[in-house]
Amino acid sequence: MTKKKLAAEVIERLKKEYPEAKCTLAYDKAWQLLVSVRLAAQCTDARVDMITPLLYEKFPSIQALADAAVEDIEKIVRPCGLGNSKARDISACMKMLRDKYDCKVPDTMEELLALPGVGRKSANLLMGDVFGKPAIVTDTHCIRLCNLIGLVDNIKEPGKVEKELWKIIPPEEGNDLCHRFVLHGRAVCVARRPDCERCCLKDVCKTGKKSWS
Repeated sequence: MTKKKLAAEVIERLKKEYPEAKCTLAYDKAWQLLVSVRLAAQCTDARVDMITPLLYEKFPSIQALADAAVEDIEKIVRPCGLGNSKARDISACMKMLRDKYDCKVPDTMEELLALPGVGRKSANLLMGDVFGKPAIVTDTHCIRLCNLIGLVDNIKEPGKVEKELWKIIPPEEGNDLCHRFVLHGRAVCVARRPDCERCCLKDVCKTGKKSWS
């Protein structure tokens, strides 16, 4: 089976397994997703979703966060880890949105990547979830599952994984597929203890076939 055919099979099976594909971070506005994804670095989505309401209660807009002292942002986001660097990035990002984009989040990859603290993972998440454009979010779940399944061959660098996936995944499927990788990675293909026996991909997955053959 070619990688493109394998990708098509994986997409269809995960669609049936997880009909609803959406971001696991809570947000109402585009700028809030930017904040959340920055806080999610080396932190669980659940903890981020506990902290962001406290942040938005005190700083309810791009303008408010841009005007806030970095120290005041850090006090709130500290439980997410790396509080100082995350607070600095959030402050700088909101200032740029205020000063350059009239408190609006830009909708191109180039402009998103130019925002402080925003990498390809964050930019792709915004492109797919907020703006409905083709996107592939190569987070840890995506990278791990793609290697285990055999969609990529021993590639761990996010940018390289993204590049390879664009070759085999239809543009309109990338964003939802990555959300389903997260759901599957948490529910079944768990790191260090994947439950291959009850995996819907076990007969097509490179690793799964080895484990039960």
